[in-house]
Amino acid sequence: MKIVTTKDNLQILHEDNHLIVINKRVGDIAQGDNSGDKPLPDIVKEYLKEKYNKPGDVFLGVVHRLDRPTTGIVVFAKTSKALTRMNELFSSRETQKTYWAVVKNKPPKEEDTIVHFIKRNPKNNTSKAHIKEVPGSKKASLHYKVMATLDHYIVLEIELHTGRHHQIRAQLQAIGCSIKGDLKYGFDRSNSDGGIHLHARKLSFVHPVSKESLTIVAPIPNDVIWNAIEN
Repeated sequence: MKIVTTKDNLQILHEDNHLIVINKRVGDIAQGDNSGDKPLPDIVKEYLKEKYNKPGDVFLGVVHRLDRPTTGIVVFAKTSKALTRMNELFSSRETQKTYWAVVKNKPPKEEDTIVHFIKRNPKNNTSKAHIKEVPGSKKASLHYKVMATLDHYIVLEIELHTGRHHQIRAQLQAIGCSIKGDLKYGFDRSNSDGGIHLHARKLSFVHPVSKESLTIVAPIPNDVIWNAIEN
């Protein structure tokens, strides 16, 4: 997999006629908000417009989103056909999503599938993971395993079975394993860059047009803790 880094430090993991896949940085936002920061889709559109010397508007469809403090794989569609088909793949769970998370506390088991019922609170943009179903909640499932033990932290590899709001963050908090830097979900202090140690590491799916099987891997952010995993 050839990774391209643009002059704006946009890291492109994959690009073809129908898709472009980005390694999202901490702070990149999936859509405009009241911060006034430029959304990631606009940055990608500018790159495509310049690269292909397009005179008019550039089509770019947002297939899925990552939380602002999270890093890793984000897929965009360059054609309406690809957008429709990718949306179908994600909604029917025909994708395999792997995340890495750094937590302070060791989970109850080395490996486990955990199921909760997630209820979103739109007032403060959080979600709570309940053991039993409550009104307005949605079932959430993931599988985790301990992949590394560092001096002060545990690294988990997570296979996401459902795509609920803040699902990984809420479910890990519920088992006493808040993600490093995630003040919103129980960690005791923030990271200096405002991010959290949750990384969308790998995505596998069948290309919506070519039907080729694709597996995309996003390099981890360059910081002391992430780098310790590979040492």
